[in-house]
Amino acid sequence: MTANYNQGDIVTGKVTGIQPYGAFIALDQDTQGLVHISEIKHGFVKDIHEVLSIGEEVKVKVLQVNEDEGKISLSIRALEDAPSAEEVKRPRSRRQGSVRLEDVDREGFNTLKDKLQEWIEQSERDDLIKK
Repeated sequence: MTANYNQGDIVTGKVTGIQPYGAFIALDQDTQGLVHISEIKHGFVKDIHEVLSIGEEVKVKVLQVNEDEGKISLSIRALEDAPSAEEVKRPRSRRQGSVRLEDVDREGFNTLKDKLQEWIEQSERDDLIKK
C-alpha cells in the first residue's frame, strides 16, 4: 500500500475529499494521502473549496510516509516557487477614518499607573462618605 511511495516522490493524484483541515488525494486505486491546508499553496487558504475541487487532478509531492499508520502526507505547495518579496502581501494601511493616538487629546487615555493615585483618592473619599 504505502510501500509504493517514498518521501520526495512527485506523483499525480485525484482529489477525493475535502475537509476544513485539508484535501484527500487518491494516488492509486488502493492508496490515498492528505494535503494539509497549510500545504495547499503559499499564503493563507481560508476555504479549500476556493483552491481545489473534488475530482480535480493535482500534482503532489510526498512529504512523509508513515507505514505503521498507513498515512501519507502530501504537498502541492512544495512544487510551487515561493513568492517573491514583491508578491508577499503587504500589511494593510490604516483604515480611512481611523485616528492615531497622537491626533487625539490624551484625556481618557491615561495608563493605569497614571490613574492609580486618582482611584486611591476617590476610594478614600467614598469610604468617608459611607461612614
